[in-house]
Amino acid sequence: MAEPRSVLVLISEDPRTSGRAFEAMRIALGVVAGENDVTIVLTGPAVHLLDADTEDLVDGDDIAKFRENLKRLGIPFHIEASALPADGNDWNEDGHPVVPLSPDQIAALAEKAQRFIIF
Repeated sequence: MAEPRSVLVLISEDPRTSGRAFEAMRIALGVVAGENDVTIVLTGPAVHLLDADTEDLVDGDDIAKFRENLKRLGIPFHIEASALPADGNDWNEDGHPVVPLSPDQIAALAEKAQRFIIF
């Protein structure tokens, strides 16, 4: 059996205004199901994919379901540290695994990846 491919899914779209952020997360889950080594990175406003209240997000109900599936599979969200909400009281309420990263660390992940999905 072939080695799993390393896939970096970089999401920077704002889920409060665009369905592209959810679409990227949906695709990432599908790529994980294909037994690939997937790293999901959220930058800028994409961190709102982990907002506790998904009602104000485009595709909010689906976002909550797909987050739960990723959590059950043990797939963490790598988050641009500078984009983390200052007041995290209404963020990541479900305790999804999160790995804060600097821009240099995100670049290092990109250097190691074999495939990219960028939204």
